Amino acid sequence: MRTVTGTVIHPNGSADSAERTRRLRTIAWLMDNSIPLPGGFRIGIDALIGLVPGVGDAVGALISAYIINEARSMGAPRSVLIRMMSNVMIETLIGAIPFAGDLFDAAFKANSRNLALLARYQLDPVGSRRGSRLFVVGFFLLLALLVALMIAIPVLIVFGIVQLF
Repeated sequence: MRTVTGTVIHPNGSADSAERTRRLRTIAWLMDNSIPLPGGFRIGIDALIGLVPGVGDAVGALISAYIINEARSMGAPRSVLIRMMSNVMIETLIGAIPFAGDLFDAAFKANSRNLALLARYQLDPVGSRRGSRLFVVGFFLLLALLVALMIAIPVLIVFGIVQLF
């Protein structure tokens, strides 16, 4: 693979792939970094539409889903796609929290993270797959631990209350 002005080109020289990559970079830039703020920090349209309760985060997630779907059609493996989906899920769930979620949304930049994952996969498919698989396993172990805690804590509280009597 070779790069031309920062756009990853597949060995077969697919112009379609280069055009998709350029389009996805433009969307990610608009969503995450298009608005400069004083002090050198940048936010995107995603942070602004996230201010609309309920609908804003859903719209941002739909645009992020488009990026993930394009990555799928470009041949990204399931492990990379799951990692991309977890970035969007984290941003959407935490972004739904009033005010603090909006600040997180402006800083997390899931679309830029997902483009970096796609670029890494295009440059190093084996290493990217391995790293994404480790992330996915760790992420699902963390989710399993959270579910176990959500079940164990109420059970322990009820058990403690029963012991008092």
